[in-house]
Amino acid sequence: MLDLTGFAKPGGSPAQKMTTDSADRVPRIDRTDTPEGPCARLHGRWGAAELGTRAHWKQLRAALQRNPPDAALGWDLRDLLWLDHVGAQLLWNHWGRAWPARLGLTDVQRTLLERVAEFTIANPPAPAPARLFDQVDHLGVLVLHGLDHARHMVQMVGQLVLDLVRLAGNPRRGPWRDVSGHLYRMGATALPITALVGFLIGVVLAYLMSLQLRQFGAESFIVNILGISLIRELGPMLAAILVAGRSGSSITAQIGVMRVTEELDAMRVMGIAHGFRLVMPRTLALALAMPLISVWTTLAALAGGMLAADITLGISPSYFVQALPTAVKVGNLTLAMAKSVVFGGFIALIGCHWGLRVKPNTQSLGEGTTASVVTSITMVIIVDALFAVAFRNVGI
Repeated sequence: MLDLTGFAKPGGSPAQKMTTDSADRVPRIDRTDTPEGPCARLHGRWGAAELGTRAHWKQLRAALQRNPPDAALGWDLRDLLWLDHVGAQLLWNHWGRAWPARLGLTDVQRTLLERVAEFTIANPPAPAPARLFDQVDHLGVLVLHGLDHARHMVQMVGQLVLDLVRLAGNPRRGPWRDVSGHLYRMGATALPITALVGFLIGVVLAYLMSLQLRQFGAESFIVNILGISLIRELGPMLAAILVAGRSGSSITAQIGVMRVTEELDAMRVMGIAHGFRLVMPRTLALALAMPLISVWTTLAALAGGMLAADITLGISPSYFVQALPTAVKVGNLTLAMAKSVVFGGFIALIGCHWGLRVKPNTQSLGEGTTASVVTSITMVIIVDALFAVAFRNVGI
């Protein structure tokens, strides 16, 4: 990198430069021929204020395009009135982030350009084009991850069966205190929110149905529609979704924090089985509490529907209560209770599964909790669909 010696020095005193016309402040490039070869001379003010003007920027961009970086082309910056980091960055990028072979500039300009060159981030490599093999490989990785999760879930279910057999053989050694504590936290404390949501859902369903039934004079059939839909399907599934978001995430967070604080490793060192002391109590508690929460949510939804039917259709609560046993068979309630037991067991198992797979960092804890809730809700919908198909003749 050589400084040009044949370039003319800027004439005039600093006082004369302060009185330069506004035209002289416009950033521009003049190309001249010198004994060393062609040279691009820079004039005006190359700063953020001037380069931010649209008219000046268009003219300067066209001038830069007419003077592409070339080994034979020299650059002279000594006539510039002003140069800041914006102009220096523009020049450095135009030169291809490399010093020209012939360059004339002052010491201050050299320091500024060297600083820009030092802190300019290199262009990231262009991303490789997507290939079919890469997509197949990514799909294979996802399938293997899914199989790994399925294998771990099967192991948990098998270990749960063995722990239940062990508990039946020696009930006095069972973790009943843990079971009762989880029953309270997952069951009793969930009653207010499930009752509120169920009541509002019942009100909305009854109001929407009343608008349609009134057109055909079939107001009395609202008891049949609300009874079957809430008792058989919506009540258990709504309760399960609420519990999955509330208790399922709590299970994952509790066990995940134990992983982060290394309590799980301490339990393993002390010979305490994770399945017997962590998985089984939570699964038993939620499997027992889920049917009760489901019935509670269904009753709240029926109460809301009863209130809305009385207001919109004039159907009294006494008629609603009297007609409900005739409209809905007992088999629907039995099916709902059986579904709720399965929902509760799976929600607890999924929460424990993701909690045990949490890595000892907070990011993994958050991801595991999110995955637990999403997986539990998806499981509830799938299992409910399977029950609806398998037991379509029950209670009809």
